Amino acid sequence: MSSFNYLLSDINSIKGIGTKTEKLYKKKNINTIFDLLYSLPRNSTDRSNLKKINELQIGKTQTLTVYVKKYNFPRIRNLPNKVLCEDGTGIIECVFFNSYEGYIKKILPLNSEVTISGKIGYFKKKYQIINPTHTSQDQNSIAKVFNNYSLTDGLSEIKYRKILKQVLENIPDLDEWLNEELLKKFNNISWKNAIIELHKPENFKKKGKFLSRLIFDEIISNFLINSKIRKSVKKIKKNKKIFDDKSFNEIKKKISYELTDDQLNSIKEINKDLRSNEKMFRLLQGDVGSGKTIVSLISSMNVIKSGYQVGLMAPTEILAKQHFNLAKKIFNTDVDVKLLTSKTNREEKKDIIKNLYNDKVDILIGTHSLFQEKIVFKNLGLIVIDEQQKFGVKQRKKLSDKGGKNCDILVMSATPIPRTMIMTIYGDMDVSIIREKPMHRKPVKTYSKLESKIMDVIKFVQKEIKNKNQVFWVCPLIEESKKINNQSAIKRFEHLEKIFKKRVGLLHGSLNADDKEKILNKFLNKEIDILVSTTVIEVGIDFPNANLIIIENSNKFGLSQLHQLRGRVGRGTKDSYCILLFKSSLSENAKKRINILKSTNDGFKISEEDMKLRGYGDLLGFKQSGLQTFRIADPVLNENLFLVAEKEIKRIEAKNENLDKYLPLLKMFDRADILNDLV
Repeated sequence: MSSFNYLLSDINSIKGIGTKTEKLYKKKNINTIFDLLYSLPRNSTDRSNLKKINELQIGKTQTLTVYVKKYNFPRIRNLPNKVLCEDGTGIIECVFFNSYEGYIKKILPLNSEVTISGKIGYFKKKYQIINPTHTSQDQNSIAKVFNNYSLTDGLSEIKYRKILKQVLENIPDLDEWLNEELLKKFNNISWKNAIIELHKPENFKKKGKFLSRLIFDEIISNFLINSKIRKSVKKIKKNKKIFDDKSFNEIKKKISYELTDDQLNSIKEINKDLRSNEKMFRLLQGDVGSGKTIVSLISSMNVIKSGYQVGLMAPTEILAKQHFNLAKKIFNTDVDVKLLTSKTNREEKKDIIKNLYNDKVDILIGTHSLFQEKIVFKNLGLIVIDEQQKFGVKQRKKLSDKGGKNCDILVMSATPIPRTMIMTIYGDMDVSIIREKPMHRKPVKTYSKLESKIMDVIKFVQKEIKNKNQVFWVCPLIEESKKINNQSAIKRFEHLEKIFKKRVGLLHGSLNADDKEKILNKFLNKEIDILVSTTVIEVGIDFPNANLIIIENSNKFGLSQLHQLRGRVGRGTKDSYCILLFKSSLSENAKKRINILKSTNDGFKISEEDMKLRGYGDLLGFKQSGLQTFRIADPVLNENLFLVAEKEIKRIEAKNENLDKYLPLLKMFDRADILNDLV
């Protein structure tokens, strides 16, 4: 077995781990020896300070050496076993629940001197230690600092540390993958020694160069895979797309506003990719309302004019329909635009599929069903994916492959995320960013209001409706909950319906797709004035007549989520407002979030602040999205190491370095399977 294969071997290959213990380790997501080594200690306990019985402090974990005096093993079932001990200054009882006499006699032999450690209690004028965590006749094995790990019931600290000690003694020496210059930054510590230092109890609070080295290893493994994917995509030689600026100029005349510098720059970057013989694999990232869709449609027009077809995939049917309507408005009549959703009737769908295959459809807009096997493009030149932030590295690579060699890929995201996260999540792609908002878009004015002042808010709503405007009203829950003191959408809907009669709609995640569609269309067609909703309205639907959003229990939402919700208004030319309702008792973090949102409309700035407050992983639910997360690296805390890794990956790419020496690293971090797909 090669040295790094030992690290990838199953946890049950360790001596002392049977079937029962294996299940306990796997319950903690420790499946391999590598997983065990990268399970960091959560804290440490100092047992080195020996105490006398008369010096003990109740409620604290303390260590003492005692003389075992007497056993008390009651015959009555369920009563605890007790061992009376003394040290010349007093007496203490060791109390055992669910422990056999034989085991107790083994660890606390009668008339012997034993060092014990545990949490001190006091009962019937006697000190007690219930189920002592450590006992030994060798004082030196107890009186020291210990690391504590996150365990599960049935997995004892002593057994866990014994297994870990065995593994640490068998760690293999691996060939170094970092170059000399990088190693100097980490005091020339090897991977093996860094792991050993990581688990030394005296190092728990140090966080020295050994930890930086291990964090850097994890970051660079992520960057290496992204780099490899970028290179594999660029290797595919495609036909250059040939087009001029005529179509672009015609579209500019049809829109009623000037494009921003960021939009123009993004179009320029995309056009450069389209005109090259290397396949485009680009992320177009922009804040809510920054105008990504028009950039994607201009790019689509250029692809169509160069003789290819385009597929545009949206996350919802209503958003797909909005894209379809905009495309019909700005494209010339000679461009055949089709919409394909679950609402498309059977005959029309049949015709679309037939015409698509015969190259008679120029651009097909729809939901994820666009890329089913039966949907075959004759000459696909561009795939545009809107709002698919849950597409991981593997899915994006498969999508790129599916399109064929002449098909470019453009992924759009309205989720502004900090640079370190872009490097991590979208590092396999080139990135264009739109920060500016179009000139006609006014910033949303944001206010906070105590929930007790709800009638003031309702008066404001009445005024806006009188002015022919529409309102979103967001609640965190669908139904009322006895456990959670948050406003429910159903309860708020019932309350508002009494005031505004039939002009109120209700939208939440439990409704089926058809019912959601009906309610959203009613709102879009101004048949209702107020839409009471849970957070299902987040995704980029455009309701230009909605100029007011009220968010109840706003302190329960993250900053980025509040910003995404706020982005549902301010999409027209009217003054727009966001009112954050909150309860009187706010945490300091909740106050910070509300104040940050009131101070800026810049989604990128907000996401930076959100990540500082909540940390990577929790931001916009990336942990739950199936995207790559880290074991020990953190884009907030370790930003400097991300920047070092970025510089290193550029050096590796410039020198076209062979990645073979990094294979152990990639295998350990479970990224070699992606690498194998690229070979």
